[in-house]
Amino acid sequence: MTSSISDPVVEKFVAAVNAGDRDAFFADVLTEDATMSDDGSERDLAAWTEKEVFSPEANGRMKVVDASDDGRTLVVDYTNDTWGTMRTRWIFTVAGDRVSRFETGQAPS
Repeated sequence: MTSSISDPVVEKFVAAVNAGDRDAFFADVLTEDATMSDDGSERDLAAWTEKEVFSPEANGRMKVVDASDDGRTLVVDYTNDTWGTMRTRWIFTVAGDRVSRFETGQAPS
């Protein structure tokens, strides 16, 4: 595995999160019907990203530790101001130039 992201769509996702750019995240990164899950449970994408990523209380950031599956599976040290830093796994489904689904959760140790 490597820490460089070889999929440009996933790279845009990480960049939007790290920039705190909610507008780009929804307008340029995700498909209109994108879905997500957290630790195996389906979540409301807008509500989850607001709470865990974009709100001033969250201030989410992703530091990629490893990338595999052509850059569509990441192990990340994810940090937000609510929970601190945790090692997480992110799996992306890409449709064209957008993410149509992502699944996140605790990374196996």
